[in-house]
Amino acid sequence: MKIQDLLNKQKLHDPHPQRACSQQGMAVSATKEASAIGAKVLKSGGNAMDALAAMQFGLAVSEPFNTGLGSSGFILYYDAKTKETKVIQGHSQAPRHIQKDCFIDENENVIPFFERSTPGTAVAIPGILKAFHKGLELFGTLSWGEVIEPAVQLSKKGVEVNEMWQTGLTRFGNRLGEEAKSFFFPDGVPLTKGEIVVNHDLTAALELLQQKGVDVFYRGEIAEAIVEATKKLNGCLTAEDLEHYEAQVKTPLQASYKDVDIIVPRPPNGGGFALLYMLKLVEQLDISRYDVRSWEKYYLIAETLRIMTADKLAFMGDPAFYDIPVDGLLHPEYLQKRLKLYNFKHRNDKVAPGNPWVYDEAKKPSGLNAQPFEIGSETTHFIAADREGNIAACTSSLEHFFGSGIMVPGYGFLLNNDMTDFDPSLGGINSVEPNKFPVSMKTPTLVMKDGLPLLAIGSPGGPTIVASVLQTLIHVLDYQMDLKDAIEEPRIYNGTGPLIWWEEGIPDEAQATLEKMNYQFDEIALSMGNVQAILFDQEQKIMYGASDSSRPGVPAGAE
Repeated sequence: MKIQDLLNKQKLHDPHPQRACSQQGMAVSATKEASAIGAKVLKSGGNAMDALAAMQFGLAVSEPFNTGLGSSGFILYYDAKTKETKVIQGHSQAPRHIQKDCFIDENENVIPFFERSTPGTAVAIPGILKAFHKGLELFGTLSWGEVIEPAVQLSKKGVEVNEMWQTGLTRFGNRLGEEAKSFFFPDGVPLTKGEIVVNHDLTAALELLQQKGVDVFYRGEIAEAIVEATKKLNGCLTAEDLEHYEAQVKTPLQASYKDVDIIVPRPPNGGGFALLYMLKLVEQLDISRYDVRSWEKYYLIAETLRIMTADKLAFMGDPAFYDIPVDGLLHPEYLQKRLKLYNFKHRNDKVAPGNPWVYDEAKKPSGLNAQPFEIGSETTHFIAADREGNIAACTSSLEHFFGSGIMVPGYGFLLNNDMTDFDPSLGGINSVEPNKFPVSMKTPTLVMKDGLPLLAIGSPGGPTIVASVLQTLIHVLDYQMDLKDAIEEPRIYNGTGPLIWWEEGIPDEAQATLEKMNYQFDEIALSMGNVQAILFDQEQKIMYGASDSSRPGVPAGAE
């Protein structure tokens, strides 16, 4: 790949608000408020980790239905001095007293998703605050209180309700518990677009975190309120669960794609493995020889997603509980066998998990079943890069829109429903077990070229996350598109079945061809994910930021 050709494609002087470039630093997120906070921290001398932490708190105020104090996430951090990348795992964990059959009814049937996603049993131990505390401790230059301050000021001022808020309340307002309803539906009327809303309880929680530190959330008065709120709704989260939670620092998973290196989190993060696995398949298929909107390109994406999903559901889990054959799944000989499933004639109805164990002999099969469930969810992704070359990226989430719908009384934040990331049935590799991490598809990603950062990227979207990241990467690396154009290029998603979700812009001819091949397209187009990205011109020291139009976020340079 010719990097200069790619950089020459960047629309440097395009005035679009979701494009930006800077030599001083860049912050990108799904809200203009959080991006502005990140850019201000960078401009005042904070580094990428400082800015990212400040953005997380800013998003807790400006996008409280997708992330917040009660969320989970994975942080990817590149240190420009050491040229090392670390993953800080703030993933939610199952409580120690959770019952394995908590999502099974008296007739031994799986409880329907809505019913199992909103009680106290849906809430996992939230890890995002411990992750950012660890990140600041290891890599930051500002104090915990300093990175919270911009969010405190934003919370006091209030934020404008945008279309994302309004859409969420219309579609998912029925998920909210009484405390949350009193905020999002004051006097029984939903907040409306253009209204300025102030969450006084959240302001108080942020100020308390400033004054007393992260421990107030995990062993102080906020912890007590979390436990009480979940127990009232039949949850089993305890003070000990919160007190003993620790964010873990991990080495990332890395693999090459053509002449670049892709860096992602390891399991129990399933998104990282999935991205590398699909890129390895696409690399052999030479996808760029087909037009970007050709039926062949969409066919290759669809079948690659199906093949990956079959293996992901069969083999991904918490490596602390069961061996995960990551090396076998990414082994060249195993991938060559999987390539035989493509035919360019029809949807292969025999896509099933393969046998990667023969290429990963040091590990042993669990003998457990594949996870049969794929549930959509909402999340957020944000990135900060400083003038010294450090890069911090995070995908954080309440899991579903509004999470569990449980707002902690007096503190104004929602709790996650990350327990729904588990297989609700019994006996699966990703089934519920105490102290276990569920498989997550969050995919914060760093692309390296000749040992230096080329691209930082990520997206929300539950199971669709990795599809959004994969396709945007292909649009940049293979089709060498302008970054914003690469993000906006219409995407598709499918699991192991025939149904394809699609975005506006997929050609009718391509759809018709795939339908003849026994695929099915959803009745209407819908936006998938919300890609945020920064492209790095290492020679000119220019950062190009771009945000997805599916949300109102913008990139903000630290000028």
